[in-house]
Amino acid sequence: MSGSSTPKSLPSSGQKSLHDIKHPLSCSPGAEEDTVYDGLVVSDTPSPDLIHTEPSSIGDKDLSLPNGTPADTSSPASSSSLLNRLQLDDDMDGETRDLFVTVDDPKKHVCTMETYITYRVMTKTTRTEFDLPEYSIRRRYQDFDWLRLKLEETQPTHFIPPLPEKFVVKGVVDRFSEEFVETRRRALDKFLKRIADHPVLSFNEHFNVFLTAKDLNSHKKQGVTLLSKMGESVRYVTSGYKLRNRPLEFSAITEYLDTFALKLGTIDRIAQRIIKEEVEYLMELREYGPVYSTWSALEGELREPLEGVSACIGNCSTALEELTEDMTEDFLPVLREYILYSESMKNVLKKRDQVQAEYEAKLEAAALKREEKTGVPTEVEKCQDKVECFNADLKADMERWQNNKRQDFRQLLMGMADKNIQYYEKVK
Repeated sequence: MSGSSTPKSLPSSGQKSLHDIKHPLSCSPGAEEDTVYDGLVVSDTPSPDLIHTEPSSIGDKDLSLPNGTPADTSSPASSSSLLNRLQLDDDMDGETRDLFVTVDDPKKHVCTMETYITYRVMTKTTRTEFDLPEYSIRRRYQDFDWLRLKLEETQPTHFIPPLPEKFVVKGVVDRFSEEFVETRRRALDKFLKRIADHPVLSFNEHFNVFLTAKDLNSHKKQGVTLLSKMGESVRYVTSGYKLRNRPLEFSAITEYLDTFALKLGTIDRIAQRIIKEEVEYLMELREYGPVYSTWSALEGELREPLEGVSACIGNCSTALEELTEDMTEDFLPVLREYILYSESMKNVLKKRDQVQAEYEAKLEAAALKREEKTGVPTEVEKCQDKVECFNADLKADMERWQNNKRQDFRQLLMGMADKNIQYYEKVK
């Protein structure tokens, strides 16, 4: 991003054809894409004719979504070669960042009515929209929640990054423990960084206020925006309407997100069970090792081998504790973030369908009033513009999300592989 005051347009807004979109579940990444789906030619936006058919001479093949990179089944020589490849991919982004945000320094506040945690939010920027080059303010969780709600209201066509869950089960998780606060801090930091790196969301006025205002109370007291009220009216009008011509690419995206969230949910549950078993095993090791140590004091001839066994068990215990911490602090949070992300994205797709439903309803109304020269055609054009805007923004955000997901999971999985290698090297 440049330092200009005008938001940079999304790179793929309105430029990518439906035929360029690959199906996420396709098992043959090298396969050619179809230009005709089930005998239908699908345009980026619904036309007044809604649908156009023509005979298809090409066999049915899978649709796909952009997955960032072609599949590579070759095995690298080492994990370091994988890391080098990842770093090269990261450097290909080519964007110039002019807004840097970090969340750190959590502090506990004890008041008469409540106890809560605040985090320091530090901002450095060269953008002209900011009066100063640096800011440092403190925010609590509910402030982050306010920001996200405002972004959903004012940027309904974009994917808004998720926040970590607000509520925890009392008696199971101590929300004031050092581990919990640090995990939440990292999630909040990721949330703001994703917004700051977005070419549209980062220019949102509410984001600016969040980063710069000393007190958000005056801004929070403002009522529901007009855009939000309009969205409610659209939902009311189109609540029982079934789309006639939903573009296949958006159906494919929804199907992909459902499968993606399901797979991640399964991995998350299994990973939590593994961590639980490792913690139980760790407790056993901590009791098991000292037995050999105390035994060695009673056995003169066996003292050396018994102490060796005790030391070996101690090494295994230390290595397992480190591996369990890495799983808890690094692996699980990423899974949960993307599970929440997929739910947020599906909500945006529903909003897009509501806008298309409004367009189709107005189009039908215009067809019934063709003989009357009223303002209906103009309303139809406005609705069509909304659909086009939604389609372009969703496709651009989907491509951006896929790239981020690819980098995040490659880094995550490679990191966990390295941690497991280190673990087995320590216990061998």
